[in-house]
Amino acid sequence: MQPLSPTAQKIQDLLGSLGYNYSVIEHTESTRTAQEAADRAGCELGQIVKSLIFRGKTSGKPILVLTSGANRVDEKRISEYAGESVSRADADFVRSVTGYAIGGVPPIGHTEKMETYIDEDFLPYPTIWAAAGTPNAIFELNTEDLQKMTGGRIAMIK
Repeated sequence: MQPLSPTAQKIQDLLGSLGYNYSVIEHTESTRTAQEAADRAGCELGQIVKSLIFRGKTSGKPILVLTSGANRVDEKRISEYAGESVSRADADFVRSVTGYAIGGVPPIGHTEKMETYIDEDFLPYPTIWAAAGTPNAIFELNTEDLQKMTGGRIAMIK
């Protein structure tokens, strides 16, 4: 087994420090898209956690939406939750508030604390898979732990 890259190892260390015994798996192939991640994990598309960053149009605040790989986010709904219009953040904003590039943004370990919403469509699954800091690193976790580790609000996202 190859050692993890420094960025994936950072997520592995963070998981351990939070008391979770999950293992980051770094693939040689991409896990950048939800379908690629599902293919590597051998799971359903709906079990993939897409970490999407939105930006409040008035406040400029970052908003993290953890949505199922099978779903598209309803921006109007997220705007209602956030109390202001939101838009998808650009790559520079994503990197500045999370510390990670699009395609590898994990649900934890961000540069800034942010308001977080979790897709209710994860609830039927016992486990889900999330990015681990790079476009080819993922980890499996118990579904209920996503809310515990992020402090996110379970909500209808699609």
